[in-house]
Amino acid sequence: MTERYDCHYCKESLFGKKYVLREENPYCVKCYESLYSNTCEECKKAIGCNSRVTSLKPFAIWKVHQIVIKQTLDCCCIWNKMALLSPSGSRKMEHKGNSWHETCFTCQRCQQPIGTKSFIPKDNQNYCVPCYEKQFAMQCVHCKKPITTGGVTYHDQPWHKDCFLCTGCKQQLSGQRFTSRDDFAYCLNCFCNLYAKKCASCTTPISGLGGSKYISFEERQWHNDCFNCKKCSVSLVGRGFLTERDDILCPECGKDM
Repeated sequence: MTERYDCHYCKESLFGKKYVLREENPYCVKCYESLYSNTCEECKKAIGCNSRVTSLKPFAIWKVHQIVIKQTLDCCCIWNKMALLSPSGSRKMEHKGNSWHETCFTCQRCQQPIGTKSFIPKDNQNYCVPCYEKQFAMQCVHCKKPITTGGVTYHDQPWHKDCFLCTGCKQQLSGQRFTSRDDFAYCLNCFCNLYAKKCASCTTPISGLGGSKYISFEERQWHNDCFNCKKCSVSLVGRGFLTERDDILCPECGKDM
């Protein structure tokens, strides 16, 4: 007499039928799916054993996620256990404990299947990267493209670091001191060379930035450290002085004038 081979749950005979082994116990497909299959988050239908298993791997740009095929399974009636799925089967998408049919796992904005492409979750919805950038990302005021990383703010407007450049020399200003004139940003060197007054003594630019002090007399200016008597080199800051043509003198040296 032939030994019986029944479903572990409903006890119906499995001879000549497709079944699945779980922990060495055989189940008919109907019982296996009702007991162990996941439910699609989109259509709420069961995701059966004719589905390939896919997981989602996160990586860091706005917490972007990407599908990585981890394992493909199907109920093989020849091996009588879980075996590799044929190419015609549908895939099961899994992410943080939720499951979708492949056709249900779509971008909230464009409604196109996400598949193995990168995506970004937001407010319990999933977006492909292009749709997320169009809908949520800040746009660089210079190039008008989305800022995905490395942004800076100037005059309450967002810029890419690579777009925020000195108006004069075109070098990046991010991470260094700069100033502006007529709403145009300049590095300190360019600003001083273009707009700063020159010291009457050393002829180098007087920036006046960062609280640095300088002396102004008539139409001439001096760095504090350069405002000295032409003859004895004593500092004249805060003291009386005399002029002789283009020179400045302390009162003592001026007596010989």
